Amino acid sequence: MRPSLGVTPAFDQAVPAGGYAWWYLDALSDDGRHGLTLIAFIGSVFSPYYARARRRGQGQADPHNHCAMNVALYDTAGAGTPSGWCMTERGRSALRCTPTRLSIGPSALEWKGACLEAQINEVMVPWGGRLRGTVRLQPQALAGQSHSLDAAGLHQWMPIAPCARIEVILEQPALRWSGTAYLDSNRGDRPLEQDFSRWTWSRASLAQGHTAVLYDVTRSDRSNLSLAWCFDPAGGAAAFEPAPVVALPASGWRVPRATRADTPVRVVQTLEDAPFYARSLIETQVMGERATAVHESLCMRRWAWPAVQLMLPFRMPRRA
Repeated sequence: MRPSLGVTPAFDQAVPAGGYAWWYLDALSDDGRHGLTLIAFIGSVFSPYYARARRRGQGQADPHNHCAMNVALYDTAGAGTPSGWCMTERGRSALRCTPTRLSIGPSALEWKGACLEAQINEVMVPWGGRLRGTVRLQPQALAGQSHSLDAAGLHQWMPIAPCARIEVILEQPALRWSGTAYLDSNRGDRPLEQDFSRWTWSRASLAQGHTAVLYDVTRSDRSNLSLAWCFDPAGGAAAFEPAPVVALPASGWRVPRATRADTPVRVVQTLEDAPFYARSLIETQVMGERATAVHESLCMRRWAWPAVQLMLPFRMPRRA
């Protein structure tokens, strides 16, 4: 199926004061040696600068003045391959949006026909060095769904290209690979910490090109939402009954981790370990299939701690 550009969410949609929008891409190489995550933020939800602006402005802070292109490169086989982290926050003057192109400072996302191309030119933290190159994501089909994560519909999750292929061509560090990929978007009218206390999310590539996504959120009012969707490469999507919750070992920062599976689950590698967040690779079983999944655990209460806010600028410098 040839994807249609018309169903992709435009990059220039308005983001309300105090709100956010992000576009999330992750990928794993076919040889199992490399991983990549790229997140473009308007109203960076984990920014201590944006949080401070909201506190000073009674929540009416400008999200367009707090943007970032977060890029993380992973050695997923422990073989000493290049890895790095970039997340420099920039102000309104560094943001350029059209329906098909989003530029944040020297980096950009752009739809070129049915291909999403990322031009990356960022400085890695904390040790410096450039991460520069091109990433091309080719959707096998584009999804047009939107799912509300809260009862009032203020926070939306939109899977854009759950089944996709990727080509990574980096100049710095010199690296080239291809593999499976996933792309979605989230939007909200107010800060995450106002409506959620924690969530877990995972995506797994299954046989025949399918992708399974599990989403579990705990809202601030203690209500819960569980989503389980399977996407196929022809553009179809079907909800399925999620398996029971399985607890995983806490991260190094003691962030609780859990997923849903019918069999024991193993944490293969913790890719990111922060006081409020963990990204991991897990070996699990989804819809009767053994699979490796990209997994995230988020604790918004931890993120709101003053001590955590003081630590974040070391990983998220601001260049307004």
